[in-house]
Amino acid sequence: MSGVSAGAAYEAAGLKFFGLSLSGIRTAISMPEYGLSFDVAQGYPHTLRMKKFFISHGHLDHAAGIPYIISQKAMHNEPPPVFYMPPSLVEPLTDIMKLWAKIEDHTYTLRFEPVTEHTRVELSPQACVRTFKTVHRIESYGYTLFSTAKKLKPEYQHLKGPALADMQKNGEPITQAIETPLVSFTGDTQIEFLDSAPWVKKSKVLICEATYLDRVKSVEHARTWGHTHIDELIPRLDEIEAEKIVLIHASSRYSDARAAQLIREQIPERHRERVELFPGR
Repeated sequence: MSGVSAGAAYEAAGLKFFGLSLSGIRTAISMPEYGLSFDVAQGYPHTLRMKKFFISHGHLDHAAGIPYIISQKAMHNEPPPVFYMPPSLVEPLTDIMKLWAKIEDHTYTLRFEPVTEHTRVELSPQACVRTFKTVHRIESYGYTLFSTAKKLKPEYQHLKGPALADMQKNGEPITQAIETPLVSFTGDTQIEFLDSAPWVKKSKVLICEATYLDRVKSVEHARTWGHTHIDELIPRLDEIEAEKIVLIHASSRYSDARAAQLIREQIPERHRERVELFPGR
């Protein structure tokens, strides 16, 4: 189960993803349409084309590829990639890159941006990413991709074009920004991530950890290691509004077939169509 995987294409709620996730081995899920990747695993090919990288935490199965991606971008004379990450990662990763620069006899341009619970990253006029806090053994964050649009303020919707044009000429703000949560990605976390930001449960697609899918490992064991057990997720499915709940980071002790079977068997029938395992392991 721990051999190299090429990753898998996946589509949900009209959104396209490419990536892979296997507990302790690799997690990197990219959205090429938006030029971003959630985590980077060991720097697989599907991550190299991305421009912005949102790192959940510093464990190697999620972040080991950072130096390689920087090196590849430099080798091809591409702009340096931007990595958004927990603040505690910035200094040690900067030190690591200094060592690689010495090894490779090359000076790298680094763009490591620390995030907080209130960070907002604009990708384009139509999209942004916001952070939310997750609960792991080390400092960790999740990320939500939003679509953004300007809409007429409700109090002005009864007005006609000429009146609105006059207001604009006078500098009156007549529109407001509307942000719709499209995708939330957790990385490794305990179940409490669901309570960290109101938009997480409202995302069209929720990509969340479920490392343990049976009772061979207990809920207590999962929590000790900062992970989520499927037994914790199931009671909370009713409150999650997502069209699709995509489980990642399943333990490598399960085969693909066994993991999918356990999910089908345990998820209540009313939720079964919207809960599934990410196909790339």
